[in-house]
Amino acid sequence: MDLADAKWFKSSRSGANGSCVEVAFLAEAVAVRDTKDRDGGTLLFTRSEWAAFVGGAKQGEFDLPA
Repeated sequence: MDLADAKWFKSSRSGANGSCVEVAFLAEAVAVRDTKDRDGGTLLFTRSEWAAFVGGAKQGEFDLPA
């Protein structure tokens, strides 16, 4: 998949040290990459996979145990 023209977004909650990921919303997928290693590889998810992940995160599915 050609990502040359992808518009990447970084969370406003990301740390000052660059420890975060960037996301690009594409026509047929959602791309995710490491901000500090942009050439290190990109993960691609379908839009439904991304929606399931974000929904789970919002519901606390990935919170650390107390």
